[in-house]
Amino acid sequence: MTEKRISALVLAGSRPGPDPLLQNPQLNPSGASTKALLPIAGVPMLAHVLRALRASPHIGSITILAQDTASLAADPSISSVTDVIFAVSGQGISTSLAAALADRDEPVLVTTADHVLLTPQMVAEFVAGAANSDVAVGMVERKNLLAAYPESRRTWLKFRAGWWSGANLFWLHGPKVQPLLSFWSGIERDRKKGRKIIAAFGPFLMIGALLRLFTAQQGIKRAGARFGVQAQLVPMSAPEACIDADKPDDIRLIEQILAQRAG
Repeated sequence: MTEKRISALVLAGSRPGPDPLLQNPQLNPSGASTKALLPIAGVPMLAHVLRALRASPHIGSITILAQDTASLAADPSISSVTDVIFAVSGQGISTSLAAALADRDEPVLVTTADHVLLTPQMVAEFVAGAANSDVAVGMVERKNLLAAYPESRRTWLKFRAGWWSGANLFWLHGPKVQPLLSFWSGIERDRKKGRKIIAAFGPFLMIGALLRLFTAQQGIKRAGARFGVQAQLVPMSAPEACIDADKPDDIRLIEQILAQRAG
């Protein structure tokens, strides 16, 4: 029996305010109007993500959420990917996700347009680890990343037995995740501040994290339990899973890794 493919949702919108990457003429010589179209290794970053998803046997339809879908659909490297749907998003990630998932009662894999190093192997590992949960988050342990790419700078969440960084891979299953998305909209601006994120889930989780009373896996489960969902962390074995294109140094490193893969 063939395994049922799951839908994927790619967040490709623009955050409020100017984007330093787009304002950098060396990184954006063609004057791309949105980050998803910024060229990396000669191809818009979104195209790298779409190709990895389409090459995965686990992924069915792909929905791209963005404010300016017309410019994305006009790019040949993006429009050539099969079974892609374009949907207009709002200004906030969490509210856009809540609207996109409102009528779905099946799991959805969510990733971002700047997850340029995504591979079908990463997708397979994440789907296998997330399959029995309502909410899952892909993460990479710090020692795993720094052993391969010591120059990479990421945002780390510190727990007992390890520091972890997000891999821009999320699993959302069914309408019961809506309260969690509503909660996230209130702390979205602090997504890069680990301590503020933990504190928002309540004093018990904050104290437990500060005293390192539990592991990252236990912390994710406790956070999910607060909203009545089964949540889990999926450790990603590939260190590249947490390297996204946020800064010029990230893009330089990503292009080096892509060149090594091609070689």
